[in-house]
Amino acid sequence: MAGNKKVGTVSFFHSRLTSIISISLVLFLLGLIFLIGLLGNKLSVYVKENISFSIVLKDSQKEADIKKMQRTLKALPFIKSTEYISKEQAAKELEEELGENPETFLGFNPLQASIEVKLHSQYANPDSLKMIEKRIKNYTSVSDLLYRKDMMEMVNDNMKRVSLILLALAGVLMTISFVLIGNTIRLLIYSKRFLIHTMKLVGATAGFIRRPFVWYNVVSGFFASILAILMLTGALFYLQNELSGFIQLLDIKALIIAYVGILIIGISLSIVATVFAVNKYLRMDVDKLYYI
Repeated sequence: MAGNKKVGTVSFFHSRLTSIISISLVLFLLGLIFLIGLLGNKLSVYVKENISFSIVLKDSQKEADIKKMQRTLKALPFIKSTEYISKEQAAKELEEELGENPETFLGFNPLQASIEVKLHSQYANPDSLKMIEKRIKNYTSVSDLLYRKDMMEMVNDNMKRVSLILLALAGVLMTISFVLIGNTIRLLIYSKRFLIHTMKLVGATAGFIRRPFVWYNVVSGFFASILAILMLTGALFYLQNELSGFIQLLDIKALIIAYVGILIIGISLSIVATVFAVNKYLRMDVDKLYYI
């Protein structure tokens, strides 16, 4: 008798451990997808805010007027930063690139002064750029506006594509996690199907029957979430060792959101899957309990 009890305890512990590990692996993948999406978004913001465009100025402009215009530009809500580049500085930069000063063979400096402008990421898209271009060209001191439209479009298109892929992956993983957690919990509840039927016979309500199963799997979901968080933390530390500065791309707030999200999803999916699994046996006729 004691031997059977020991075997039952070992089997119970093994089934619960298997359930926790299975759930935690899926939650780990969900957390990883979320952090990859977050990292991709931060990289997108970084790239967009470092793509500059040049406001080419007319030669007749005085430096005092240019400085005034620069202050006006800085006050605009869509502009992150500005940098004034004089004709002399532009010639020096060109000399560094080409290895020769254009004035030596032309006899004059053909370059024009300009203001390099960087936008806030939310405005670095083709639609906003058309509005910004039109507004800036209204300034009488502006000769031309130069920017890499193709690069802007490429960054936006790639981010949309990556976002859709990550969203699809997250949807697939959510479906897989629900099915996996549901199957795992159904296997745990399967052995209790006759107990559920007996409780029905003595007049127990559906809520009373479900409660211990829900509580049991909430605890499993909690421990699975903690295990997934630990695995995710380990993966982040590994990436930090391999890629210096990686952690700086993910702020503490983002990590907390990811960890809380894993905890909520783990517990919520466990509750929903348990309710569905128990309801299946609550609705089942006693004759069918022997043939499933």
